[in-house]
Amino acid sequence: MTIASFLARHRRVLVLCAATLALHYAAIDWVGGSLRAQTHRPSALAPSLMTAQLRLALPKRVAMPPAPEVQPLAAAPKPIARPKPTAREPVVAPVSADTGAATAQAAADAASVVAAAGDIALSAPAAAGGEQAGAAQAQTGTPPPAVAQGETPAAAVPQAAPRQGMRRYKVNLPPSAVFEMSVDRVDADGTKWTGAATMTWHTDGSRYRASVEAGISLLITRINLLVLRSEGEIDDYGIAPLTATEKRARRPETATHFNRDTGTISFSASERSFPLLVGAQDKATVPFQLGGIGRADVNQFGSDIDIQVGEEKEATVFRFQLVGEEEIETKMGKLVTWHLSRPPKPGTYSSTLDIWLAPGMNWYPVQIRNTEASGALTTQTVSTMKMTDK
Repeated sequence: MTIASFLARHRRVLVLCAATLALHYAAIDWVGGSLRAQTHRPSALAPSLMTAQLRLALPKRVAMPPAPEVQPLAAAPKPIARPKPTAREPVVAPVSADTGAATAQAAADAASVVAAAGDIALSAPAAAGGEQAGAAQAQTGTPPPAVAQGETPAAAVPQAAPRQGMRRYKVNLPPSAVFEMSVDRVDADGTKWTGAATMTWHTDGSRYRASVEAGISLLITRINLLVLRSEGEIDDYGIAPLTATEKRARRPETATHFNRDTGTISFSASERSFPLLVGAQDKATVPFQLGGIGRADVNQFGSDIDIQVGEEKEATVFRFQLVGEEEIETKMGKLVTWHLSRPPKPGTYSSTLDIWLAPGMNWYPVQIRNTEASGALTTQTVSTMKMTDK
């Protein structure tokens, strides 16, 4: 049998096998193309952002004694103004030999009265000036000028209070950053308000600047209802404010002075002054000081954190307690935070202050809430955050 006869006899079988192979090849090529198309097809869903959240073991709770009470310093005593005597006209009597001695004595008395009246007239303006100087010193915290022995002092200023009475914390302050915050407020009657705030923190390691600007947004602008600014130094106790200002809508700006040379805290809105304790803060720096305490050693939150805070007219001790770890919703996503709370203190402050710190984000404050005694609630939550170099 020749090859030609074999092919002629089995031609149909060969054609069928060739067709089968071609069909299999076409099918395999189609399946492979479909798989490649599906592999490289772009997804209609946006890629998800994977973030790592730092979770730390909560420290063991340690009981603490009550927070110390800080009393205002004694007011400077005011000098007692002495009444100015009325000068009397000397009586001129006829001169005679018999009355010569009496006339000489009357002239001497008149001269002494005039001299005494002149001395009192000079001392009266000095006393008035002393009162004005005393009021100025009460506001600025500067000591009075030295008074010579025998003179009446214009006003006595309290001696510098020692820097003591507070627990010292280890502090590792976070780097500079700018925060954009959303503000949500619910009044006691249920009325809701929304706004925005900008919180800044700048430090070069030796000095700092902090500010908070909160208000409501109107079309393309924002009306600030509250502006806090603070400037000062960085010392062994963390943030060391020198001057803090507060400006509210339709109110004059007030200033709080941390007089570290005299050991006092004084106010532009009040003549009172308080002793300056170690680690004292103002309202703008408290969240960052707390963050620095957690950043240095989380175990410090095992006990209450006591911080003296200078406000508009007084300086009180805020006691913060660790509530626990909480996950909060923000425009940056879910953030794992440590929740600290300052409960009300009868006779001192009636509101509750809550601060949420993010351990995975340099312990920055990412949410702040103030609950007033009336039930009104104001919450600031981070929207964006940008670390800065200055």
